[in-house]
Amino acid sequence: MFFFGSEHNPPHIHAIYGEYVGIIDIRTLAMLQGDLPDKAYKLVKEWTAAHQKELLEMWETQDIHSLPPIE
Repeated sequence: MFFFGSEHNPPHIHAIYGEYVGIIDIRTLAMLQGDLPDKAYKLVKEWTAAHQKELLEMWETQDIHSLPPIE
């Protein structure tokens, strides 16, 4: 998962799973765009929910740092 510089609202992350890509809203956990398989989307939603506070803080401050990977 990653942010691009100068992103637009709503706050979101980009998730890549093989050849699949999804754009996930950090606040609602909805897939805004993309084609992640259900299993991958479920893992990304769980991870995003667990790190929601940190992700929103990074979005607002643009102080990007590593978070634990999906297990």
